[in-house]
Parts: sequence; structure tokens; C-alpha cells
Amino acid sequence: MSLDPVQVMKGQEPTAIPTPTTSNGDSKGSWDSSKDVYEHKGSTKKPRSAPVRRARKVEGGIFFALDAVNTKLRELYPESEELFDIVLVTYNHAHVGIRLINTINYHNLFIERFCMTGGSSPIGYLKAWHTNLYLSADAEKVKEALAEGIAAATMFMPEKQTEVSETQLRVAFDGDAVLFSDESERIFKAHGLDKFFEHERENENTLLDHGPLKGFLELLGKLQKKFYAKGHRLDCPIRTYLVTARSAASSGIRALKTLRAWGLETDEALFLAGAPKGPMLEKIRPHIYFDDQMFHVEGAAEMGTVAAHVPYGIAQKHPHKKSSNPSK
Repeated sequence: MSLDPVQVMKGQEPTAIPTPTTSNGDSKGSWDSSKDVYEHKGSTKKPRSAPVRRARKVEGGIFFALDAVNTKLRELYPESEELFDIVLVTYNHAHVGIRLINTINYHNLFIERFCMTGGSSPIGYLKAWHTNLYLSADAEKVKEALAEGIAAATMFMPEKQTEVSETQLRVAFDGDAVLFSDESERIFKAHGLDKFFEHERENENTLLDHGPLKGFLELLGKLQKKFYAKGHRLDCPIRTYLVTARSAASSGIRALKTLRAWGLETDEALFLAGAPKGPMLEKIRPHIYFDDQMFHVEGAAEMGTVAAHVPYGIAQKHPHKKSSNPSK
């Protein structure tokens, strides 16, 4: 998992990750210009009134949850190296390293790998780190990573974050253009709701193509199975959710059949039939929620959820309007 520092806010004191943003008094070289969080497992504008802002301070919940997962994995598999591994990547120069280390130690975060690029783009390092998930507050870098085939999303933080578990990692995903391709969304945008339902009925047994975060769900599932193998299915420290505006009766079955054919599952699936996602996310309290539409990212933030925008698919050209789209 790779974390990118964020845009510099002069005068701020150093905080720390999810997308920490702090300044050391320099202009672009300060320790924020870009910190990205990537997670690899397996070896592992806002107007002032808006409820959402780019992540730029340390929120410890997800880090404590990741640490809890790693601790239990080490207990069950002492010789295994399949763990969450966080790499902190920053535009800062090496001279900022001492301050960065002190900040990480102050917040008691288990981050031992960093990459200080001295102003260069960090994207070229992602494949070298075998990155499975790249998180950043810089939308352009996220798009660049996605273009390279790396799962990536732009993180946003709510003004007031809902309290989350420190012992169970909870990750929630939208379906279309996140886990799946944007095929169905394209039908809706081009031909409307009735054609969308017709298309889904006719293609109920045709698998959806994969989306940019399918591989990340696969890795979460791989770690879950390690706990299941030791009798920890009911108390597994990783829990996943599918939260989609699809209707279960008319279009949800195709999504479930696709996951089953891939050999994947989510612990819970919520088919909202166009209802707002925010209240459900408030109930779930995930550490992070992934969606391809800013409309839903903002709705999640209003309910105190850390949300990540996946800038992928047709929705980026045709933003969500108030009329609900049941494929989302």
C-alpha cells in the first residue's frame, strides 16, 4: 500500500499519514507535496462550505487496523511474509527524512519503507514496490497510476471522521467502474434507464469485465482465507462490503454472478436501488470507501466516512446528476 503526502499547507505542524500534510517552511519541497499510500500485500476543491476535503492529516484508525491484522497473521503464520506493507512516498528531499521519521514515531505508525523523490514523480517507483493499491491526495498522480494498470484512488477526508474499529479492517467498494468495468454505466449514459435494465436482463449470465480495484479485493480475499483456514471465519479481522445503487432484483444478480465466477466474495452486499449510500456507510463504518463518482464520495464524507475517488470510466466525462442511476 502506498501513501502519498498531499499538498503543502504552510504554517501547519507535521501530522502524519493517511495523507498527511505538513510543511517544513519550504515551498514545493516541504513534506507534503505528495505522499502516497500504497498497500501491497501478499509477499502483500473544496469550497469552504463543502463537507469533504483532500486528506491532509493523520488519521490513525486504518493504520491501527492494519497493524492488528498483521499482528494476528504473525501469530497464526510465524514464517509467512504475507502481510500489509505500507510504503510512504513523498516529493520531499532526503533532508526532510528526520522530521518524517519523528512524525511517524510520534504517531506510533508501523511504516518502515519510504521513498523521497526530491521533486520527481513517484509513479515510476510503484511497480518496483509491487504496489497493489496507491492512495494519494493528488488526483493527477492517481490517474497516472491507473493508466499504468495500478489500482489507485484519490483520498478525501470528512470534516469530522466517524470512529472506526482498531481491531478489524473494513473496506467498502462500489461496483461498476470500481470492482467491475463501466460497461453497464455506458449503456445507462447512452440509452437511459429502461435500456440499462434490458441490457442487464439480457446479459445476466455474461460476466462483467474487471475494474481497476478487482485485484485489491482479490488480495484482501487471499488474506481472509488465511484466517478462515485457522478457524477464524466468524472473527476474521478483515471484512469487505459491496455497496452499490444497483437493484438486487433487476441488476444485482449479474454483479454477484461475476464475483462468484471470479472466485471472490464480499462479506456483505448492499443493493440500494438508487438510495443514498451515506447512511449505510455510516452504519458500516468502513476505514475507506471506494467509488468512481464524486457525488457518492461527498455523500460518504457527509456521514463521516473516509472516501476515495477512483477516476475511471464514463462517469468521469458525464458526472452524476440528481436522478439516481441504479448501476452505481
